[in-house]
Amino acid sequence: MGGPFENPELWAFLESLHCGEILSGTVTAIEGFGVFVSLDDGPDHPVFPGVGFITIPELSWRRLEAASDVVQVGQRVSCEFIPFDTWNLEARLSLRGTRPDPFLAFADRNAVGQTLHGQVTKLVPFGAFVQVADGIEGLVHLRELAWTPVEAPSDVVQVGDEVTVVDRNRPRATQAGPLPTTGLSRPPVTPPWSGETLLIRERSGAPFACAAKARRPP
Repeated sequence: MGGPFENPELWAFLESLHCGEILSGTVTAIEGFGVFVSLDDGPDHPVFPGVGFITIPELSWRRLEAASDVVQVGQRVSCEFIPFDTWNLEARLSLRGTRPDPFLAFADRNAVGQTLHGQVTKLVPFGAFVQVADGIEGLVHLRELAWTPVEAPSDVVQVGDEVTVVDRNRPRATQAGPLPTTGLSRPPVTPPWSGETLLIRERSGAPFACAAKARRPP
């Protein structure tokens, strides 16, 4: 895309920005990989429809099906600036950074070991998502759905099923990334027919992983 010698004005503008600074602009294009924003201040981009760019994970704290679930072309937005992309000469932005993190509110309201109730919201080949609070979901890995191996989540649960959950772990919050699906604690040693146990491992900015054992008939 060019360095400071090819686009000196744009490079100087990006270098003048500070992490955490709030930038305003207008959404100019929505793509499958993110959203372009034309900033109110600074030069135009030589190639893209906006100097500002928001990746899909930075649009919302919630799991999204599409960027259009959050923003529309022509919409005004105010976002937090994160380090700029020196290759594409973009100001990387975070819309979710300007909004409360539902994970923090969840952690304040619920103590480790507290029993929660959730609903299965989505089935995927590697497990099932369970919503335990507004904006907070857990991933029940396939191998943790039953006491015996199963081939698909639908063999054990269906969307809409209610499950009882126990918050067992609360690691230090980290930046959003791929869903953690390994290294989870096993349920406490109890008879398989004693009920359902969901072990939750939280993570800021993304659905947190959890383990579960479904009820086994007597």
